[in-house]
Amino acid sequence: MAGKTNIIIIGVIIVAFGIIGSAYVNVLRVGEEPQVIDWADPGNTELVAHGATIYDEVCGTCHGEDLQGQPDWQTKTEDGMLPAPPHDASGHTWHHPDQLLFEITKFGGQKNAPEGFISAMPEFGDILSDRDIWASLAYIKSRWPEDIRKRHAQMSERMKVN
Repeated sequence: MAGKTNIIIIGVIIVAFGIIGSAYVNVLRVGEEPQVIDWADPGNTELVAHGATIYDEVCGTCHGEDLQGQPDWQTKTEDGMLPAPPHDASGHTWHHPDQLLFEITKFGGQKNAPEGFISAMPEFGDILSDRDIWASLAYIKSRWPEDIRKRHAQMSERMKVN
């Protein structure tokens, strides 16, 4: 009886390692290092496509399906907050470096808001992974005209902390 129990235990362990190994190979291609995403690359088509899905599911509700933002986005509402701004070239998103956009998305607008400013931007760090956030930002940036992308890339590079 002990022999059969040991065989069953060994079989369960082998199956468990097989499942874990299979999941690992599906996440990482064999022989490759994990890809760390630490900026919103609008030239990365895979990242942009993923970001389009995230934007449609999460961001577009407030910021508009076409990145147009909410009406009168520069006028405070009765509660003292500004409506969601556009993320297209008409807005000011591109005036902020990648890292700040990431932090606003992950931790909410209030974390980086100046004193006395009330931000309606919620935090998404519990809902979206870092990769999801970078992907949504890559998608937004992919919709900007080339000259704005270049200016934004230069600013973001200058603002990086080593």
